[in-house]
Amino acid sequence: MGEEEEDNQLSPLLPSSSTSSVKRTGTVWTAVAHIITGVIGAGVLSLAWSTAQLGWIAGPISVLVFAAITLVSTYILCDCYMYPHPHYGPNRLRSYMDAVLFYLGEKNHKVCGVILMETLYGSTLAYVITSASSIKAIQKSNCYHREGHNAPCSYEDTSSMLLFGAVQVVMSQIPDFHNMKWLSMLAAIMSFAYSFIGFGLGLAQVIENGTIKGSINGVPTTNIADKLWLVFQALGDIAFAYPYSGIVLEIQIFGQPVFAFAERWFIDGFPNSWFVNNYYTNKHRWFPSFQINPLKICFRTAYVASTAAIAMMFPYFNQVLGVLGALNFWPLAIYFPVEMRIVQNKIQSWTRKWVVLKSFSFVCLLVTIVAFIGSIQGLINAKFE
Repeated sequence: MGEEEEDNQLSPLLPSSSTSSVKRTGTVWTAVAHIITGVIGAGVLSLAWSTAQLGWIAGPISVLVFAAITLVSTYILCDCYMYPHPHYGPNRLRSYMDAVLFYLGEKNHKVCGVILMETLYGSTLAYVITSASSIKAIQKSNCYHREGHNAPCSYEDTSSMLLFGAVQVVMSQIPDFHNMKWLSMLAAIMSFAYSFIGFGLGLAQVIENGTIKGSINGVPTTNIADKLWLVFQALGDIAFAYPYSGIVLEIQIFGQPVFAFAERWFIDGFPNSWFVNNYYTNKHRWFPSFQINPLKICFRTAYVASTAAIAMMFPYFNQVLGVLGALNFWPLAIYFPVEMRIVQNKIQSWTRKWVVLKSFSFVCLLVTIVAFIGSIQGLINAKFE
């Protein structure tokens, strides 16, 4: 360990003031890479299952409807980026929470903060489950190639989750993660790659079968109640596949905003604590020098460990994604953007625009409720069956 660093520079993620001077060096290409990485994520992997539950008519229509809703929400949030005027500002709101604070006040800001942090935390949890499922799928594929398709190839998730968690403990400590343009480019390529791989495997299966399977009614069940639960859960999974509203104002790979929020809270609350504020330079002859901070090491390690622990308790991919999607879709993609649009445009109550926006929000709330109920039911069944 080296000497204590005297000039501690906070991460660019930490300041929340809209008037702070920040040099913006991004380009259209880096923004597109960030967007692709954030949107084409784990949720894409559940769309095939969701479409199968809903059928060949309701499935694609649901995907398109949720995409359209996300697009509308994104336009609203983009208009909220500048305050008070959507184009001339002069204030820039560099995060979702800042936008809610400026337009809707402190109370909504606190509620939004809880929901947004839970959303981002849930997304990192989903990636732990996704990684374990992917590793298990690779192991089973290798086993079938070696032993034949009738072999009892069965693997558990725990070791894969622990391995992924160990890697993330190291990755979470990388400074200036948001400035690593090459990483977003690589992640964007990978996102497209596994999407096309999934499409290719599906197409190959259709060619092998000689027909397109499935039906208008979706996967059959023994009774109507089970079918409704699966349909509701499918809606939650589709909602999870459109996470752009939560990151459009602060495009960051999902754990970084949580780290910034928590670490800023500790810095504000404990300004004189060496544990929180001191940085130490570590120098090694074989590696570049880097700084370490006790708070970041402890908090980020605990954060990663908690996601791995919960994932091991509930390693159910479709059910967990359904719960997360249903729980967060309406407040972040619908409610707060709609309310900010009403305030920004000074829309009077009971005017035509006000009624349309409120009705849109209410319908989406109903969809969210049924999706949440169905996903919870599926999660309970998966846990105790």
